[in-house]
This record gives sequence, C-alpha cells and structure tokens, in this order.
Amino acid sequence: MKLRIRDNSIRLRLTRVEVDAVQENGIIRSTTGFPGGRELRYCVESSPASVSPAAFFSDNEITVRLPEKMVQAWASTEQVSMLGEQVLDDGAKLTILVEKDFACLAPRDGEDESDMYPHPDGDGSKC
Repeated sequence: MKLRIRDNSIRLRLTRVEVDAVQENGIIRSTTGFPGGRELRYCVESSPASVSPAAFFSDNEITVRLPEKMVQAWASTEQVSMLGEQVLDDGAKLTILVEKDFACLAPRDGEDESDMYPHPDGDGSKC
C-alpha cells in the first residue's frame, strides 16, 4: 500500500493482493519506518457501519474507514477509485482517495509491479 499526503488530501494506492485482503478481511495495514525506531502506521478498514469515507489520526496511525458496500463494489469491478471528503474542525475539507495501483507505462528500476493492475492506457503487457 502506498500512502501520499498532500494539501489536505490522503491518497492510498492498493495492489491486487491488498484489494483482495480488504475485501475479504475488512482491513489491511502498512508502516513506514523513520530514524530512531519510530514509524507511521496506516490502514484501510471496511466497515458496515460507515456511510462515507472518513479518516482518523491517533497514536501515529492514519486509519481510512470506508463503507463496506463501497469496498465490495470497488473490489469486484473495474472501478478504479473511491473518493470522499471529510469536513475538518476548522471547516476545511480533507479529500480521501483510495485507488487500485496500476503498473507504470515506462520501466522503473528496482520496482516490482507483479501485483499491480494492468495500466488502462497500456497494451496489457508488463512495462
């Protein structure tokens, strides 16, 4: 799972195995390590009680919670992404984007793309 945070937005890209895992198990987790043994944890949860995408931050962990029906539809079709907005305490909006991770169109040294979705603009072959 790849995490990108920028300008009041969270973007998570999931590989095929990760999409299957969140559909089947309801949760996936990942971490990014930092010096001093610290780490940022992040997870995607599928919840039958959720009505719209929401994000939470506590104890160095970002949790993105998605409606279970939305996850099921996304995981079982060619739908690329799930998008939501959450109003923050100051009135600003946090954009939440969870999407399937596509293989690149040009080769990248050292990147394993064996579990990524075929790029829709590609010819179906690997980069």
